[in-house]
Amino acid sequence: MIITLNDTIMKEEKIQLDFAEKLDFETKNKQIPENPAVTISNLNVWASKHHILKNVELKIPKNKITVLLGPSGCGKTTLLKSLNRLTDLDKELYVSGNIFINDEEILHAKKDIPEIRRKMGLLSQKPYPLPVSIYKNMTYGFKLKGIRDKKLINYNVELRLKEVGLWEEVKDRLHSSPDKLSIGQQQRLCLARGLTVKPHIILADEPTSALDPTSSKIIEDLFKKMKNQYTIIVVTHVLRQAHRLADNVVFMSDGEIFEQGSPNKLFKNPETQELKKYLVDGN
Repeated sequence: MIITLNDTIMKEEKIQLDFAEKLDFETKNKQIPENPAVTISNLNVWASKHHILKNVELKIPKNKITVLLGPSGCGKTTLLKSLNRLTDLDKELYVSGNIFINDEEILHAKKDIPEIRRKMGLLSQKPYPLPVSIYKNMTYGFKLKGIRDKKLINYNVELRLKEVGLWEEVKDRLHSSPDKLSIGQQQRLCLARGLTVKPHIILADEPTSALDPTSSKIIEDLFKKMKNQYTIIVVTHVLRQAHRLADNVVFMSDGEIFEQGSPNKLFKNPETQELKKYLVDGN
């Protein structure tokens, strides 16, 4: 049997290709590294006798998009509200456990709750621009912080509107009402307004559920671009969106976390019956 130079080269190329494919598979399926922006320990939320969140243990990695996935009513939004203490506003809720943001315990902190909330921008299902001009929407955060420097304010208004891809669309009508914007533009305005207070984390509660496909893609693309600067936590029940967006998926059902990991790991090799059923029903 004669082995030619060409045979040797082809064999080496195949070995390199097999190794590259193996490396790519391992990279896509590896666990999220231990670098948490948020650590949740034994979190429980009750509303009277209804146990909404049950012994939640969770680590959310920094500068990644974490998707909270699960059926409606499973506790995703309550978990999101717990992170910025909006649960405090509902006197019927009883909350126990611990939440650490960059090693600072915030669930039982008595000091400066507004400052805790300012570290987390919140994007709701439906955009809620303030009933003032686009410009005043953008300067609201500066007003809260007592900043009066006009030059600094104007610089940051432009910077944040550019960050969400809205500047060119509104720069000639900053003093008009946001009511004249499309709902997708209003959602980006609300996102930009939240960024003016320089949050560390963006909480997004089904942020594209009221948007058309084009506007939804713009928001999703923004999140992918922004994750280098922010930790982003997105609530959704849409499997395709979770697959497109997530670096890390947390699957919830009936107030409990059943699985957490990369989209490839969870969607291709689900371990629990709850997730297997959800994947079948979702498809």
